[in-house]
Amino acid sequence: MPLSHAFVTAPSSTPDRWFVFLHGILGSGANWRTFAKQIVGARPSWGVVLVDLRLHGESQTGFSPPHTVAATANDVAELVASIGHRGPVRAVLGHSFGGKVAIEYARGHGASLDHLYVIDSTPSARPDYRGSSGTMHIVDLLRNLPEEFGDRNAFTTWMEERGVARPIAMWLAMNVRPVPNTTRFEFRIDVPGIRAMLEDYFIRDSWDVLENPPGLMRTHLIVGGASDIVDQSDIAHAARCPRTTIDVLPNVGHWVHAEAPDALRDLVLGYLDG
Repeated sequence: MPLSHAFVTAPSSTPDRWFVFLHGILGSGANWRTFAKQIVGARPSWGVVLVDLRLHGESQTGFSPPHTVAATANDVAELVASIGHRGPVRAVLGHSFGGKVAIEYARGHGASLDHLYVIDSTPSARPDYRGSSGTMHIVDLLRNLPEEFGDRNAFTTWMEERGVARPIAMWLAMNVRPVPNTTRFEFRIDVPGIRAMLEDYFIRDSWDVLENPPGLMRTHLIVGGASDIVDQSDIAHAARCPRTTIDVLPNVGHWVHAEAPDALRDLVLGYLDG
């Protein structure tokens, strides 16, 4: 089943190449819509495809286990094939979990890419969840959710009472939807499936793709300097990889596109032109 997706183009433009955006865990393609509009507005010859990865956003059904990084990358490959009549996909950007999915997509399809952008995501294995323990804590909380809530505010309150910061709780509440034919609401994400995706993310080492990049693909690792996701050993490793650039944005956390959209935009556009 094709992943749910949306096309973003500049007004009155007909792009001749496409840029696929992959979100992080518990997110959706819509998280990147504002940023995508900035990219296509500056470069109308490019269009952006905002993807809802399996078990996220509107891509909730029709995806069989195992729920892994490789399976998710294969979903993306099937989507790219289905939209090929619009023009070639020449760049892929992935944030966090989506960053490793982007790398795995490049493993099989990088020869057709000019650019691979990995945004605050490590190609390393992290079996101890180092740098992401907070995410795992939230996923574990979600496994104990009540089946239904009176409204989205009740969900937000439930999360806050268990130590989740209000902005994160409100962001998660975007996944709370009405139960058909009732006045109740439910969190519609397959939490065990999400947990399986994260577990695979943490045990997977994807450095070989950057060490031996396919075709002429260039990789751009962009790091939040105040984030714990990418450490100094990752940066040193990336520096040894051919056709790989490294940019660290000081005082920027994990949500790079929200905290430093202008700096990220300038980096993405600069490499896109180069």
